[in-house]
Amino acid sequence: MNNLTPPFTLETAIQKTRMAEDSWNSREPQRVSLVYTEDCYWRNRSEFITGRQEIVSLLTRKWAKELDYRLIKELWSYTDNRIAVRFAYEWHDDSGNWFRSYGNENWEFGDDGLMQRRFACINDMPIKEEERKFHWPLGTRPAEHPSLSELGL
Repeated sequence: MNNLTPPFTLETAIQKTRMAEDSWNSREPQRVSLVYTEDCYWRNRSEFITGRQEIVSLLTRKWAKELDYRLIKELWSYTDNRIAVRFAYEWHDDSGNWFRSYGNENWEFGDDGLMQRRFACINDMPIKEEERKFHWPLGTRPAEHPSLSELGL
C-alpha cells in the first residue's frame, strides 16, 4: 500500500482502499502492520494503541475471535492526505454465532504513503448464517464480487 502517496486522486484513493481491503482479508497481522508508520496511532472501537507491535497484537486477538473473516471496504471521501471509508465484514465466533460488523474509518497518511493515524468506529450486528452475503473463499475478494453499494449494505 505504501507505493501510493499523497496527494490522492479519486483513482489512487480507490486503489488505496482496495489494497487495504486485500491486506486485511489476508488476516496476516504482521503483513497488515507494514502499511502503517512505526508510531501509527489507532482508535479501534474503544481501544487506543500506538505502533506496529500493538497493531500486530490487536489484529492477532481480533482474528482469533472473529473466525472466517471477510471484509469489503468502500471509499467514502478523500482529500490530500486523508481517506474516509465505510466497510462491512462478516465473521463468526467459536460458538458458530454469525455477525456482520459495520464501520467507518478515517485514515491519515504521511508523505511516504504509510498510514500514520487510523480512527475506526465499528458496530456488530448478529445475523443468521443464511443471511450472509460474503461467500468467497478466504482471502482476497474476487474482482467480480459485488461492492457494499451493489449489495445494498
